[in-house]
Amino acid sequence: MTSSSTRKVKENMRALGFACEILELSESARTVPDAARAIGCKLGQIVKSLIFKGQSTGKTILALVSGLNRADEGKLSVLVGEPIGRADPEFVRLVTGFAIGGVPPVGHPQPIETYIDQDLMQYDTVWSAAGTPYAVFGSTPADLARMTGGKVVPLK
Repeated sequence: MTSSSTRKVKENMRALGFACEILELSESARTVPDAARAIGCKLGQIVKSLIFKGQSTGKTILALVSGLNRADEGKLSVLVGEPIGRADPEFVRLVTGFAIGGVPPVGHPQPIETYIDQDLMQYDTVWSAAGTPYAVFGSTPADLARMTGGKVVPLK
């Protein structure tokens, strides 16, 4: 049974002109190792959707990071032009419409400034959350960049 969150992601991707198939999993993909195991892919192919908040402006920033990497907040702060911090769960749900563990790269109520880890570009297929910890979709890294309007940069 498809959740309303997953349907929202699928409808948004269709509106953007992408026909990515959403894979509904029987086990949770909340963590990178869980997702890679459930999908049967490499850890680096998992896209972590991390929400940050500008400390001066309160601006929302989305970092799409390879599952092998940890986002360098200093590098991201320079790109954004202000110090940033990790957003709390309430802020994440407010700005994305999704709970942590299922935040997709698309389908948010408002556009979010997005940065994509350049390490994702080495894979043929990357896997992103599709609204819940039990739903993912595969895409090429180039399609991920096009659907999000994200800037591909070094983030680790």
